[in-house]
Amino acid sequence: MLEVRGIEVSYGEFLALRGISFKVDAGELVTIIGGNGAGKSTILRAVMGLVRCQIGEILFQGEDIVSKPAHVRARLGISLVPEGRKIFPDLTVAENLLMGGYVQSDRKVIQSSMEEAFSLFPVLQERQNQVGKTLSGGEQQMLAIARALMSRPRVILMDEISLGLMPIYVEETFKVIQNLHRQGVTLLLVEQNARKALAAANRGYVLETGEIVLSDSSEKLANNPQVKKAYLGGT
Repeated sequence: MLEVRGIEVSYGEFLALRGISFKVDAGELVTIIGGNGAGKSTILRAVMGLVRCQIGEILFQGEDIVSKPAHVRARLGISLVPEGRKIFPDLTVAENLLMGGYVQSDRKVIQSSMEEAFSLFPVLQERQNQVGKTLSGGEQQMLAIARALMSRPRVILMDEISLGLMPIYVEETFKVIQNLHRQGVTLLLVEQNARKALAAANRGYVLETGEIVLSDSSEKLANNPQVKKAYLGGT
């Protein structure tokens, strides 16, 4: 579904990503874990087309999209749940969802997508006429995920979805992710909560200072002494 080959991204003189390569197969839930500032969010921004790659390829269903702008990638079937949620604070829940379905031209598909979103997150249906900024942090995260689903994406990029959430909402959010995975949705998750991410994912990559240093099944990574010590609070 998605293959990244040797990409590099710089912010001015600072080289944020160095020769990053990974792949996500159709129906997989793949996670990239790493510390704050390792470059996890930059990877997703590069895949989405929000930052430019100096070198490398990004293949989506076999097509190199590295030169395509973000809105074209969205139409091709890539969707992003951004770090910090980034909902439209002064739009209602329903209006936020409609913005997520902007790339869809078929009204029936948009309506069906909204019904699915409300089925997945009943609280959003209850609050559909409330403006986004009046929702709790957990509800805003649900809205951000539902908005990403509105375009019927082929792959969803999820950026630090547990950040700033109370534990009860972290649990609920990861349950939703696992539910989407069971439904066959392809997911790429970057996350500081390594324990939760590895428990949910099929495979994982470990990112340190802009480079992938480990890759394996999530189970093997979770039992790797190096990963335990650095990210799981173990020895």
